Amino acid sequence: MIAATFNANSIRNRLDVILGWMTENRPDMLCIQETKCQDKDFPADAIREAGYHCAFLGQKTFNGVALISPHELEGVVKGTGDGSLDTEARFISARAGDVLFVNTYIPQGQMKGTPKFETKLRFLDFMYEYFSSLDMDDKIIWCGDFNIALTDMDVYDPDLYRGGVGFCEEEQSRLEKIMSLGLTDTFRKLNPSEEKAYTFWDYRMNCFRANHGWRIDYIMASRPLAACLSASRVDKEPRKREKPSDHTFLISEFDHKLQ
Repeated sequence: MIAATFNANSIRNRLDVILGWMTENRPDMLCIQETKCQDKDFPADAIREAGYHCAFLGQKTFNGVALISPHELEGVVKGTGDGSLDTEARFISARAGDVLFVNTYIPQGQMKGTPKFETKLRFLDFMYEYFSSLDMDDKIIWCGDFNIALTDMDVYDPDLYRGGVGFCEEEQSRLEKIMSLGLTDTFRKLNPSEEKAYTFWDYRMNCFRANHGWRIDYIMASRPLAACLSASRVDKEPRKREKPSDHTFLISEFDHKLQ
């Protein structure tokens, strides 16, 4: 089984890249964030014509999440069910075969002391309650843009950003608390000491060329899938193309066949 995640920064602008990447890499599930379009404008027909199933939750201009898979999607859930969090399209889940896939676009948070930062913390608290309600011995994959760098290895200049939004104890401790329920950071499990392995580079200041990046996109696996994890890598090639997203694809492989 292959799982992947990608913040597209507009699915309509990046659809050819996405479909081409899927043809080359054949993931069983691709989780997409920042689709940036209302549901009526989502390119579902083009995705289905390419041979994939999809589920999506969007809004105009901002946010939006989607699942794309060659497998049928069952039990699709759109939104957290918390009205105060669901003013923005940030959560979608579905089953493909015997695996539950959860896709989230966690709020960036803007600045400490602002309502947006408090919303980010509340979203993380919701995710803890959500996973607490599940059987963590089930086969679960949690993908997304979490907007959190967990360790010094995950940001190009940790001393510069330490304590700020995206790299502070309030966020990191909440993510670690969620992981303590039985979720494994698949990339870091197989690459425990790899530095400068980023998934996001700001468009400004030639950040990609200088590799001034952040690892803020994740594929988390519950215990049964973490036990059969076989590979995990960042695919930087799409970020090198003309007019790319500011993120790139993260991909993890498991010795498991969807049933």
